[in-house]
Amino acid sequence: MLRPLRIAAVAFALLAAAVSCTHAAEVTFDDTARFLAGMQPSAESPLVPLTKDPGWQRHAKFFDGAFAQLEQRQLSKIRSWADVNLAAPRPTMFYMFSGPDFLYANAFYSKAGTYVLGALEPVGAVPDLTALPRGSVGAALYNVERSLGSILSFSFFITKQMKVDLHADQVNGTLPILYVFLARSGKTIRNVEMVALDNKGGMHAGGDNPGPNATRGVRISFAGSDGETRTLYYFSTDLSNSGARATGFLKFCETLGPGNSLLKSASYLLHSDNFTVVRDWLLANSATIIQDDSGIPLANYNARQWRFFPFGRYLGPIDEFPGRYQERYAELFTRAQPIDFGVGYRWRMHETNLLLAVKVPGTESAPAAETTSAAEPAPRPSRPKRLRPPESIPPSQGLFFWFR
Repeated sequence: MLRPLRIAAVAFALLAAAVSCTHAAEVTFDDTARFLAGMQPSAESPLVPLTKDPGWQRHAKFFDGAFAQLEQRQLSKIRSWADVNLAAPRPTMFYMFSGPDFLYANAFYSKAGTYVLGALEPVGAVPDLTALPRGSVGAALYNVERSLGSILSFSFFITKQMKVDLHADQVNGTLPILYVFLARSGKTIRNVEMVALDNKGGMHAGGDNPGPNATRGVRISFAGSDGETRTLYYFSTDLSNSGARATGFLKFCETLGPGNSLLKSASYLLHSDNFTVVRDWLLANSATIIQDDSGIPLANYNARQWRFFPFGRYLGPIDEFPGRYQERYAELFTRAQPIDFGVGYRWRMHETNLLLAVKVPGTESAPAAETTSAAEPAPRPSRPKRLRPPESIPPSQGLFFWFR
């Protein structure tokens, strides 16, 4: 009788030791990202048991299909386009009004060493997923799927939808989406740090108090297939004139410039007088700017400083943004080259427009006044007849009204 009891005791001890070792194992940033992205974490990760859950397996299958389609339909074509048209990209890329869209930042500027993203959305948090209450991991995965629904379908985030999803649950904000995009872009996350900027652009640890008007953000160190370490910054910041003047975000960005900039699905904010500070900053600190027509109006570019390379077809803004038609854009795009992918609000390939603006070498020190709207007359407010009736973005179960 004693022998079976001893065997049982030994077996129990071994099981307890195994459980203890499992809990002692580290849940790495990269394994967390892979799990959220529906990708198998490392074999020794404490997250492996959670992948047996049918909810995670459904999530993984959904993301496998969605990202495979996106890769074939857009991302691979964008990388090919960039290889041909961006001869010597700078080491830093800036993406204002980005939300957590590392996916397209990396597709257009895959060779960048530093990515700086800035938008209103909160940084958020990703806790230890093994410590979440039973059943809450499935809800977190569902929120991630909802948050990514529009960008997987249309190439941009929907603000109203994000305001709901990014504040929900314990896995919230832009951070889990950045994790998913890094993992699905083939990156390995090496470190994640919360950071903050003071009003002069100086960087502090996330737990510090850098004074009034602090800008909160995250710094992610990651590597691609080449093993080279790169850096992704995301800052939650107000890019309106008052916000840009009060915080140190643009001052920090200036220490990394000049760089390459991306503007996509930017709600035509840079057409407004309330965003002239960031608009002029981009014109002064960018070597190239890739944008759709929701970016910087053509009238704000100094024609002596910039060379323009249009791609696709300009049909004017979608119906949600009336009054933003640009005659000069329409004239410029009469000589546009074809494009084989869609991007921006006009995400269908045969409707999309993409402008590559390249700063002429040696013109960086042009007078500041020449980089503002005073340099050229503003486009006429009237909108001429369009080439064809534009198609609006299809509604999605009444979930959104505003875009970004």
